[in-house]
Amino acid sequence: MTDTVVPLRGPLRLVAQSVPLAPSVLDDVPLTHLLPADRALAWVRDGDGIVGWGEAARIETSGDDRFTDAGAWWREVSAHCVVRDKVGVPGSGLVAFGSFAFADDSGRTRGRAGGSSVLVVPRVVVGRRGATTWVTTINESALAPTPRVAPTDEPASPEGVVFTDGSTSGAQWETIVSDAVRRIEAGDLDKVVLARDLVADLAAPLDVRAPLRRLAAAYPNCWTFHVDNLFGATPEMLVRRERGLVTSRVLAGTIRRTGDDARDLALAGSLARSSKDLEEHEYAVRSVADALEPYCSSTNVPEAPFVLHLPNVMHLATDVAGVVDAEHESATSLDLAAALHPSAAVGGTPRSTALELIAEIEHLDRGRYAAPVGWIDADGDGEWGIALRSAEYDGSRVRLFAGCGIVADSSPEAELAESQAKLVPVRDALTG
Repeated sequence: MTDTVVPLRGPLRLVAQSVPLAPSVLDDVPLTHLLPADRALAWVRDGDGIVGWGEAARIETSGDDRFTDAGAWWREVSAHCVVRDKVGVPGSGLVAFGSFAFADDSGRTRGRAGGSSVLVVPRVVVGRRGATTWVTTINESALAPTPRVAPTDEPASPEGVVFTDGSTSGAQWETIVSDAVRRIEAGDLDKVVLARDLVADLAAPLDVRAPLRRLAAAYPNCWTFHVDNLFGATPEMLVRRERGLVTSRVLAGTIRRTGDDARDLALAGSLARSSKDLEEHEYAVRSVADALEPYCSSTNVPEAPFVLHLPNVMHLATDVAGVVDAEHESATSLDLAAALHPSAAVGGTPRSTALELIAEIEHLDRGRYAAPVGWIDADGDGEWGIALRSAEYDGSRVRLFAGCGIVADSSPEAELAESQAKLVPVRDALTG
C-alpha cells in the first residue's frame, strides 16, 4: 500500500484499531528494534513507549500559528476518526507524533518548504506500557489487517564521521556568552539560554535507527525520540497530560560527571548548593508554574530541586504537577505545550527580552532544537518533551545542538565545557 500525505483540508476519515499482543510476541525486544528504515517514529523511555511507521496523515505548519493550526487539524482528524481500542492505555488508539520549531520564523531562513513543524499519524504503532503490549493500525475509511510485529534488520552504523564547527566556533561562542553576561549585569534581563551547533558529515546517508538504538540503551531514563529527521534523547518533560493530571519535569543547572562515584557525589552536593545554578533553576521552575497556573485548579511545586543523575551530566530537577480545572478540560497536551514554550529553561527571563537577545546574538537557526517533541492521542492526552540532546539530519549531514543557561555569574569557559558535555550523547551515538 502506498502511503498518503493528507493536507489540511476537508474531513479526513480514519479508522484506528488497537489490539493487545501477548508479551511473548516480542520477548522483551526493545521497541527501537522494530523500526523499519523508512518513515520511522519513536518515543521510548526505560523500555516503554510507542514506535510507529508509515503515514496515514500529516500536517506541516509554520510561523506563530504553528501550534494553533496543528491543534485545529488534530481536533478535526480526531473528531472524524473511528477508534476501536481494545487496550485502553495511554498511547493506544489514534495517536500522532509531532515536533515543532523553536522560533516563529524558523525554517524560513533555511528555505524548508511547508515550514519545520509537523504532526504525523503513522499507519502502524507498537506500544509497551509495563506488562501491556499492543499494536495499532490506522487506515483510511476501513480497518487494516494487523501486521506481523518482529525485529527488523540490523541498521548500518555511521561511518567516516567528521565533526566540524557549526554556526560558530567554540571561541566565538565564548564571546557571545560574554556579551550576554554583560547584558545581564547591565540589568537588561535575568537569564538567557544560548545554543550552539556542531556539524557531522558521514560517509553515507544516516540510518537513524543505529543512533536511536544506542541512545535508548545508554540513556534509559531519558525519552529517546525520532520525528521527521529529528532525533535525540531528552531528559526534560515539558508537559504530560493524562486523564486530567498535568506534570512537567524542569531541568536547569548542570554539572559534568567525572566517572568517579565519590567525586560525583561531592559534585552533586555542590550543584545542589550552587547559588548560580539555583538561580538559573528557579527562573525555569517559576516560568513553568506560571504558564500552567491558568489551566489548573491546583498546582504543586516542590520547595527545593533534586539532583538528576545521568551518565554524562547531573542536573537540578523539579517535578511540577497540576490538575486541569473544569474550564480548561478541552485543553489538549499540545495546547499546554504551546502555552509552556519556550520556558525559561530554553529561552530565558523575561521571556520576550531573552528571545530578542537570542535572535540578536546567537547566530543560529535552532530549527526544532529545544522545542516540543512528543505525541498526542484522540482525547488530547499525550507527552511532550523538550528536544534537547538532539540533532537534525539531511542525508549524510547531521547538525547536533546544545545549549546553556546564562546568568550573571556565568563563566564563558565553563559554559563552553557544559555545552560540550551536552553534545556527548549524540556524538557517542554517531561514533559508537
